[in-house]
Amino acid sequence: MPPRPSPVAALLAAYKSGETAPVAQARDALSRTNSNASRNIYLALDPDWTLAEAQRQVNRAASGDEFLPLLGVPVSLKDCFDLTGFPTSTGSKFYAAHKQNASEDSWVAARLRRAGAVIIGKTHLHQLAYGITGENRDYGDCLQPADSSLLTGGSSSGAAASIQEGSALAAIGTDTGGSVRAPAALCGLASYRASLGIGDWAGGYHLAQSFDTIGWLCRDLRDLPLLAESLFDLPPENPTPQTIRIGVLTGPLLETCEPDVHHALEVWQDRLRRADTQLDSFNPPFWSEAWDIYAPLQAHEAAQLHAGFFHEFDPTIAARLAWGASLGQSEIHSLRQRHAAFRGQHQQLFRQCDFLLAPVSPTNRLLAGVDHTESRARILRLTTPASLGGNPAVVLPSPECGMQLIAAHNDDSRLLRFATMLGEQLACEEP
Repeated sequence: MPPRPSPVAALLAAYKSGETAPVAQARDALSRTNSNASRNIYLALDPDWTLAEAQRQVNRAASGDEFLPLLGVPVSLKDCFDLTGFPTSTGSKFYAAHKQNASEDSWVAARLRRAGAVIIGKTHLHQLAYGITGENRDYGDCLQPADSSLLTGGSSSGAAASIQEGSALAAIGTDTGGSVRAPAALCGLASYRASLGIGDWAGGYHLAQSFDTIGWLCRDLRDLPLLAESLFDLPPENPTPQTIRIGVLTGPLLETCEPDVHHALEVWQDRLRRADTQLDSFNPPFWSEAWDIYAPLQAHEAAQLHAGFFHEFDPTIAARLAWGASLGQSEIHSLRQRHAAFRGQHQQLFRQCDFLLAPVSPTNRLLAGVDHTESRARILRLTTPASLGGNPAVVLPSPECGMQLIAAHNDDSRLLRFATMLGEQLACEEP
């Protein structure tokens, strides 16, 4: 019996057969919004606008003049990208009140609408996208629809929650230090973080330009190539016959990982062996330096973007910004040199391996309402190596905790093709 189709492929097939239609699907998606206990998955929502947008896409398709690869696909948009007529909060009520509604679409929103997607609304994020848990003083903490005792992770918190609740089949997030990867891994989802420099940030609000990337979250690895091609014009790559070599992280960074995370890593290694890949261990000592390089550079760049307003934000975030502003030019210059050296060492790894496999998070649960002061550094020690390298990554989903598969910078197409193959294997395993 053939495996079930991926969610996006199944919806597009249902449209083609006449089983359903985009307006009906948009109405169904809207009925599912904000179903988590904190009722805050979407920070900006206008059902009338969304239904009108669905009808507009139907009319475009009827004209037959345009190819719409995402026709009628419900998509959520992280609220750090402009959408015409809507406010952009970046997770801050101060910015929501002091900025006018967007007069034009961001590049990301325009690309989505051009591809035929139906934007359901703009989603929750950790304030300024400056956090990994999904907590937010202004809009409330983003709880998982599937389990109200758990945070989604962040900063693309609402993006993950929108997929979990079924109000979107795909969600736009951003990933600076792990903001697409962490919520995907913690919520049992697939995701793709694009290489640094892919896509356009026009109409989007940065956190730290040296590290900011755009990405997708969804349920199924097999949907990622279509989503990437539709947004980025990133062509799918044909499969290659040679054996794929994958480096699997070992060493001290794994010592803080909980048993469920170790088990998820073992499960994915077994799947990769069945996919005829060659697995090799790698234990790069310089990876342990990533957090110490990344954190001050991120703080420095974020402080420049939000200068004059630190007092308007969550005290923890304000303290990070103040720290970033206090760093002298000689210290920043030294950190830039360390970053360049790290990037060179990191690139060397891909001369030995096609991809690298590592956990995203040392824990598979972020409990709501507890102190997560230490959680940010614990998670980012695993995610920031790829951030410093500007690498693309996919999250291989797991009910325990997702794993990140990292490729060389700008090797996105090959990574997505390989992820599709793994998604097909995973679909065949399902009962």
